[in-house]
Amino acid sequence: MLVIFPAWVTVSFFAAQILVGGLVIALGLMNAPLESVNIAIFNTTITAIIYIITILLVIGLPWLTKKITTNMNEVGLTRLPNWTDIILTPAGLVVYLTLSSLLIFLATRFLPNFDVNQIQNTGFNQLSQQYEYILAFATLVIIAPVAEEILFRGYLFGKLKKYVPIWIAIIATSLLFGVIHGAWNIMIDTFALSVILCLLRELTGNMWASILLHMVKNGIAFYILFIYPTILTTLVR
Repeated sequence: MLVIFPAWVTVSFFAAQILVGGLVIALGLMNAPLESVNIAIFNTTITAIIYIITILLVIGLPWLTKKITTNMNEVGLTRLPNWTDIILTPAGLVVYLTLSSLLIFLATRFLPNFDVNQIQNTGFNQLSQQYEYILAFATLVIIAPVAEEILFRGYLFGKLKKYVPIWIAIIATSLLFGVIHGAWNIMIDTFALSVILCLLRELTGNMWASILLHMVKNGIAFYILFIYPTILTTLVR
């Protein structure tokens, strides 16, 4: 199960991308005016569709083919968010930033050619209109955190902890979450984030604290990347 569940999430995620990519190619072959679609609108739509298909594949396909169900308790959505979730969010942010900084510091010391400044490609470049910023914010700060929490801290972690010790489930979930984000520095940072998100899920028995922390983290990244990109240079000076 330690191999099956991570593999299934990975396969479903890439299958969703292939399906959507195939659809885009097919539309292009049918001379659909895709080049006239604003890139921010296009990326938001594509991202949302990919996440929806991934979740449907991960949870729905086993039910359709094998009648294997995933209940709300496994996913961690058995109640509405409460004040405990809200209070734990800033505390989790501090712990995550501390852990991420420590791991990145160790990586700079022991990993050759480690580029701490490598930036993740978000798909939203050269934004100019207000609605483009709104779409980028909705995609990166709302859609992605909710979908990724359902997939990783909800489905994957919820399933794994039934079969393996909690610490193994946390590491396996976090490793996969880091790997799908690509670049080494992003991988290490998202691994650290996932560890804290898993702990919040386990501590509260629900996913809301992890969703809120994920949104806050992405919101900070959005501000740095799109609103005040010179802030890091300013802080260093």
